[in-house]
Amino acid sequence: MVKNEIRLKYSGLIVFTSNLISVATGVAFVLMITRTVSTEEFGIWGNINDLSNYFILLSGVIPFWATRFIARGYAGSAKTGLITNLFISVAATSIYLALISTIVSALQISNVYAVLYTIVSAQILELYIMSALEGVLRAKRPQTIGYALLIFEVCKVLLGFTLIILFKLGLQGALYSLIISYAVRIAFYIKLTTKELKESVKLSHLKEWLKAAPIVVYNIVGDRIVAFSLILLFIYGGELARAYHGAATSLAIVISYSSLLAFALYPRLLSGSSSEDVSVSLRLVMMFAIPMTTGVMVLSDSYLTMLKAVYAEARPVLLLLAISVLFLTLSQVFNTVVTGTEIVDAKAKIAFRELVKSRLFLLFTLPYIQSVVTLPAIFVILTSIAKTPLEAATYLALVTLLSNLAMLIVRHLIARKCLVFKFPWNSVFKYSLASAAMATVLLVIPHPTRLSVTVAFTLLGAAVYLTALMLIDKEAKSLAKSILEEAMHIIRIKNPNKSE
Repeated sequence: MVKNEIRLKYSGLIVFTSNLISVATGVAFVLMITRTVSTEEFGIWGNINDLSNYFILLSGVIPFWATRFIARGYAGSAKTGLITNLFISVAATSIYLALISTIVSALQISNVYAVLYTIVSAQILELYIMSALEGVLRAKRPQTIGYALLIFEVCKVLLGFTLIILFKLGLQGALYSLIISYAVRIAFYIKLTTKELKESVKLSHLKEWLKAAPIVVYNIVGDRIVAFSLILLFIYGGELARAYHGAATSLAIVISYSSLLAFALYPRLLSGSSSEDVSVSLRLVMMFAIPMTTGVMVLSDSYLTMLKAVYAEARPVLLLLAISVLFLTLSQVFNTVVTGTEIVDAKAKIAFRELVKSRLFLLFTLPYIQSVVTLPAIFVILTSIAKTPLEAATYLALVTLLSNLAMLIVRHLIARKCLVFKFPWNSVFKYSLASAAMATVLLVIPHPTRLSVTVAFTLLGAAVYLTALMLIDKEAKSLAKSILEEAMHIIRIKNPNKSE
């Protein structure tokens, strides 16, 4: 094993904070879209993202193994991963462009929007490149991904304001904003990985990755099959149902950012780490995930109205998705335990038969089991039970919640088989107690509909939670102190790679 120099809390806090800041920029970007396009067009926006996601299925296959090899000190992995992903990206984009007309026709989408589906092809190329470069940085300097996100978000908002608001380009302007911002982010990544990219290409590494690639593809395809429920919602529930779900998801997804506090756990486990790191990561994640879920649920009506008044009807959807995302967030930590402790590729040799017998394969099989249960249920509900777009979106959110709860339980059991760790039940109780205090305050005051007041109430809720937590949890005080110390490290420009 290589020497472990990744700082668990530092890296996690940097990536989490950058994503938390991106909430404001993300909401601003979504507001630019929702307030300048119709609800039907916003549904088209969601569908564009859903479809393009199927063509970036392979973007993480090679980076998955490259990250593991880099974390374990095998030279040449970075450059080999990037060049391979470039070739794959060209193939994926070409296939997408060839199928656009068929896709638009099959989904009965107006040809007016065909140009939007064409423009997004550039983004497919970028995401493959970005995935390869992030694989390098996550293995060595995970905090830099947080810095890159901030650069991306600033560019996105500035370009969005210019192209969507000033030039009134609508969805086309939104796509251009993302594409240009991704290009800037990639340039930043290339600068950071110059040293690693100077190494020689190792065909021996690529040979091993390609042998094991089917396992990762198997996992990715499983995840996309689960996500096919959104395509069903668009087809049978209509653009408005997809818009309701998209609006609620854009808010609930913020809760999942708390999983980034465990971002550095993966490379730490790969390079050799203890079960205590898992417990620390769980406490960090839950310390923020629980109050964020509570806040989204309590102020759900205000947040949805903030996007657009018509989305206030989607409150039941948001309430269900908030809990669902909380389950999914915790599941991500357990996923990390399983993938981080797997040693089948530890010696830079990967035996496919051994992979199939590993817990990694078991973890990758779960989405298929989930799909077998949920997709038929969703199809029946959307075609026979749901009578309105809102009902369609609500039923889908309910099925998603129940399936995510089941998967959480299963993933926890698998993770416990990989590494014995202590779940912080005592800390979870304290976080829940402090969240209850916050909810009480927010429930007794009239909920705002204006953006500025909603933001103010959100900050008030955060202040109440942190104050209550400080009074009952010593670890919260310790964390606050460590955050201040880390801030001083940054200000003094000290080495951020020092071991904890």
